[in-house]
Amino acid sequence: MIDEETSENDLERDDDEPKEECGVFGMYAPGTDAARLTFFALFALQHRGQESAGMAVSDGVAIRSHKEMGLVTKVFNEERLAALPGFMSIGHTRYSTTGSSVVQNAQPLECCLHSGTVAVAHNGNLINTSELRAEMEARGIPFKTSNDSEVIALLIAEALDQGKSIEEAVRVMMEKVQGAYSLAILTEKELIGVRDPNGVRPLCLGRLGDEGWVLASETCALNTVDASFVRDLAPGEMAIIGAHGVRRVPGVPARRDALCMLEMIYFARPDSEMYGQSLHIARQRMGGELFHEHPVEADLVIGVPDSGTPAALGFAHASGIPFGEGFIKNRYIQRTFIQPDPRMRELGVRMKLTPIREMLKGKRVVMVDDSIVRGTTTGKVVRLLLEVGAEEVHVRITAPPVKYPCFYGIDMATQDQLIASTKSVEEIRQHIGATSLGFLSTEGLSRAVRVPNDNFCLACFTGAYPIEIPPHIRVSKFALEMPVVNSAGVTTNLQPKIEPHDDNIEGIDDSVPGG
Repeated sequence: MIDEETSENDLERDDDEPKEECGVFGMYAPGTDAARLTFFALFALQHRGQESAGMAVSDGVAIRSHKEMGLVTKVFNEERLAALPGFMSIGHTRYSTTGSSVVQNAQPLECCLHSGTVAVAHNGNLINTSELRAEMEARGIPFKTSNDSEVIALLIAEALDQGKSIEEAVRVMMEKVQGAYSLAILTEKELIGVRDPNGVRPLCLGRLGDEGWVLASETCALNTVDASFVRDLAPGEMAIIGAHGVRRVPGVPARRDALCMLEMIYFARPDSEMYGQSLHIARQRMGGELFHEHPVEADLVIGVPDSGTPAALGFAHASGIPFGEGFIKNRYIQRTFIQPDPRMRELGVRMKLTPIREMLKGKRVVMVDDSIVRGTTTGKVVRLLLEVGAEEVHVRITAPPVKYPCFYGIDMATQDQLIASTKSVEEIRQHIGATSLGFLSTEGLSRAVRVPNDNFCLACFTGAYPIEIPPHIRVSKFALEMPVVNSAGVTTNLQPKIEPHDDNIEGIDDSVPGG
């Protein structure tokens, strides 16, 4: 979700895909230029959030930070990185799921204490934000932002000011908050990584050289800074990194593994690893399972770039149908504030994807993609293929039908806007104009990722939420939004971030501009 001004003018968005959450990174590496390495790590995590970027860096004495709206390469340059000396850092790329799209909601969030400073980078969503915020405001604690991440930062800061150690302060926070969170926390002396007791959002630990350690949402960020993967943090775990090395500390008792399955299907980069396996290979296996569940006679298999390509390769291999490149993707479409007229909105998908007529004309085509949320963009892509002469278009989707909204950090339409919540598969097929339509089952997903479904959150497919959702939030996910005090000191009633127009298109790397 984004604020009204952005949604009116943003051509990059695609409302037919679930949108990324956030990317978090942290490092402790004596003798290194932490800001520079964090820059490259955030660049590797850019697909998880393109709205804002920031980092906080400590030299062991003081924390300095910089954050702005925009992509990593816009927010940071040589001069800004040089102004952030130190060997410890946390970084964040944001896609807002609560809190409007304004710079005060960019992360990391910092709290100044009597004893120093604490900075927090958060990926996920809390579901008891309003209750916690009301309690804290009653205690006289002021808020400067409208996002749930500030609740986390202030709870830690409050406990530290009461004389608790960082370990105790983080545990106090974990005992109070409910929802999904992976955190990178920075003090002047230590770096802390935290996962919620259900492990909904990912966070891994890596080794950098002889003395360095890193935390990251995905292993692709480790690869970028030449760190080696050590392990995933366990649900409910706290890892404290400092001069002593790494201390593994119980935060709160783990409830169950409930990693978001969309990480495996779509969100994480294909060169990342989760559950000990390459996501590129896992997605190829999803394509193979799709063929076994929904076989079809066809002449060509294509993927919707880029996220549909691995599964398309797997479908082609399992079926024996040749794989081919069906689209040329314009990789230079970025965020724009040029007002699109109705004609440009209608041309939105064409601005991003150009079908290759010579490959498609006269062919029975299998088009593989990762998900259908509202059904708007998928129908336009099907029409593009038919317009250039494809005789048939068989759509295959590696996610099961998305029927329920996410409250754990993924920007998704409300339930009445999810096409699978109101239409059967046949009705969706008719709506998008496909010759046939097949979704991968949850059982097929489990076979593809070779991990039992009990280890994942499948709530957007099944409605079985691993963390109970309060009734007032089930009614409206905008209940997660909080008021914010503007620069004049006036509390404003922020409008819920408006869902993007039906015919906007998505951004580079199948993502858009968390916590």
